Amino acid sequence: MPRADRTSDEPATAPEAGRRTERRPGTRRRAPAATVVLLVRHGTTTTTGHELPGRAPGLHLSDAGREQAERVAARIDGMARGHGGAAVPAGDGAAAEAASGDGQRADGARRVRSRVRGGAAKGPGITAVYASPLERTRETAAPIALALGHELRLDDGLLELDVGEWTGLELKAARKRKEWSTIQRYPSGFTFPGGESFVAMQARIITTLDRLRAAHPGETIVAVSHADPIRAAVAYAMGTHLDLFQRVVVSPCSLTAIAYGDEGPTVLTVNDTGATGALVPS
Repeated sequence: MPRADRTSDEPATAPEAGRRTERRPGTRRRAPAATVVLLVRHGTTTTTGHELPGRAPGLHLSDAGREQAERVAARIDGMARGHGGAAVPAGDGAAAEAASGDGQRADGARRVRSRVRGGAAKGPGITAVYASPLERTRETAAPIALALGHELRLDDGLLELDVGEWTGLELKAARKRKEWSTIQRYPSGFTFPGGESFVAMQARIITTLDRLRAAHPGETIVAVSHADPIRAAVAYAMGTHLDLFQRVVVSPCSLTAIAYGDEGPTVLTVNDTGATGALVPS
């Protein structure tokens, strides 16, 4: 698949005859460009703020979540085009088709092709769109992929934290359990019964982002995931202990950007919703 504004595929120009190509003594080699990952949390569902959905299948975006997904798609498309007001092409079922398709495995990820109406141009600066395979993340990523003219790639490494036997538990009931204090204050020491530990979840998302960086050197990509994996990635990039990662707020359809370079990650923005409303956790 061709990628816009990608220069690494262009043939290198041979040096002129007799021209010296060695670096001058004392000069520094220019560091390769960093890979920027735009992490997007999925939009609101009927369980947001009420339950621990975990990896339960069949959970779709609410009406509000679909509106959030369209807005974040427009924002990202505007970023890719170099301005903030680009509109997402009107839907004709292509986004829904991209969100619901199972796709096929390719290079470790399932790919779902999005149709683009009227020859909509690819965003020049964003080369790929990835998503967790759960419905709510696919439905959030589909309008982004459609707006940019890319195919949607599903990656298991972006999955939600597996809460095991806690799946579907109401938050008010979860807060009454004795383990809740450990989850909030010492998550690095907790594993959900029949599920995943916070340590394993963080290792998984970090490994996934490192793999995506290697696949897209010097490029900008989108990865649609879930609140806990995104905040765990931010904590790791900031050098913050996992036990403090709950202090990071990641709202539905917010943008978090991390640049991954040879000298380590740089956090560019966190929980950017494009809104200037009340500053409260969500």
